[in-house]
Amino acid sequence: MHLIQQIQNELSSKSLDGWLFYDFRGTNILMRRILKLPENQVLTRRYLYYVPAIGEPVKIVHKIEAGNLDTLPGDKRTYSSWQDYEMAIHHTLPRGSRVAMEFSPKNAIPYVSRVDAGTVDMIREFGVEVVSSADLVQLFEAVWDDYKWETHQRAAKLVIETKDEAFNFIREKITAKEQLTEYDVQQFILQKFEEKDLYTDHSPIVAVNGNSGNPHYEPQIDKHDEIKENDFVLIDLWAKTKEKGSVFADYTWTGFVGTEVPEEHSKIFEIVAGARDTAVEFLKSQFSKGQFVAGWEVDRITRKYIIEHGYGDKFIHRTGHSIGEEDHGNGANIDDLENHDTRQILPQTCFSIEPGIYLDKFGVRSEINVFITKDREVIETGTPKQIEVLKILS
Repeated sequence: MHLIQQIQNELSSKSLDGWLFYDFRGTNILMRRILKLPENQVLTRRYLYYVPAIGEPVKIVHKIEAGNLDTLPGDKRTYSSWQDYEMAIHHTLPRGSRVAMEFSPKNAIPYVSRVDAGTVDMIREFGVEVVSSADLVQLFEAVWDDYKWETHQRAAKLVIETKDEAFNFIREKITAKEQLTEYDVQQFILQKFEEKDLYTDHSPIVAVNGNSGNPHYEPQIDKHDEIKENDFVLIDLWAKTKEKGSVFADYTWTGFVGTEVPEEHSKIFEIVAGARDTAVEFLKSQFSKGQFVAGWEVDRITRKYIIEHGYGDKFIHRTGHSIGEEDHGNGANIDDLENHDTRQILPQTCFSIEPGIYLDKFGVRSEINVFITKDREVIETGTPKQIEVLKILS
């Protein structure tokens, strides 16, 4: 089935009159990705693409960039003046219609909020009700095909392999009595990514002791700590293959530079791992019963576990994020803290589960990735998952 027909079917099922895509200078990557627009186009002017629930789509483009939507079907309407621009939109959208756009009321889901407030105001002035396209975006951008699932599995294998190599690197350096820093391990990981032909959008997190209590700590060339015997180490690393359209894999592990893990580290890890596994069991239970699950529900279940163990105020971020062509993807997040994500978790989507407890002396996060199959099976990737703090010198 052609993409436009698929969109129209979804619009009809959601009682929407249309989906209005808008972009200016590449600010709406969702539009470009969903509509499969060519890369490296000149995008210096505003352009729109309207897909009605019934009928032919409409392209609104500037006369000096009139070919930017030529890969798509529909009637082309060109403009040069701002008056022509507004008139083209006004004539395209039926008064009283309900139209989806990449905006989010109160910016509740920032990943979807790609259209500026002024444009939304203008559309509303034409007597059109603008609603969020969040559910549509997830369906057409966050759902993976078999190819994406395959690239994730390849990336997962290589990222976990690199994680093992990083902890081995720490063991070798410490055993040899050589000086080692967080930055050294970070650069070692990046080198391994390059050797494995992996791409990452940001350097990995390597955090020792109190630094691991900062969820997004990052060692810098001129600001990092040494890793020594009896230190606690957190490594969070993510990457994808360099194939076009590939998707990320993202995992976090913790280790102790010794042969016996202190009780305080083991205790906190067990709580975090228990919360992680509670989330997965909840997902399996709900999907096996054919029930729908929203991102906020999984976060609430996970957070409740940590609260009941006395560390609710130390779990300071959402439980997980959507995973796609960006590490933080555009599907449902596992979130009832930073945002109340009401989007349903769909089959053929992937996301992280990564609860954490962050103390002054150290912090623990355990991150796995979860994929929901077409048949609603809940699959953990990057296995085996961590079941205890790694004894790095054993």
